[in-house]
Amino acid sequence: MKGIVEERAAMLGEYIIEKGATVRSTAKKFGISKSTVHKDVSQRLKNVNPVLYKEVREILETNKRQRHIRGGIATKHKYELLRKVNREK
Repeated sequence: MKGIVEERAAMLGEYIIEKGATVRSTAKKFGISKSTVHKDVSQRLKNVNPVLYKEVREILETNKRQRHIRGGIATKHKYELLRKVNREK
């Protein structure tokens, strides 16, 4: 079982680097929880592949710095959609 967890951590890290993915999108893609993804790439990956870990941390830090912008865009789209639905009624 231990080898499987380590392989999963490496696979998740590679996916995040390849796609520039967020923890949430990675969890959705692999059908696991955000907590599992976070633990794998922030704790387990450090021991399995330190070079990959460093690259993943850089991407996750970038995502963290941008999350307030993404949230604002999502809210804007939500209210644009609501306005469109109300006009059609």
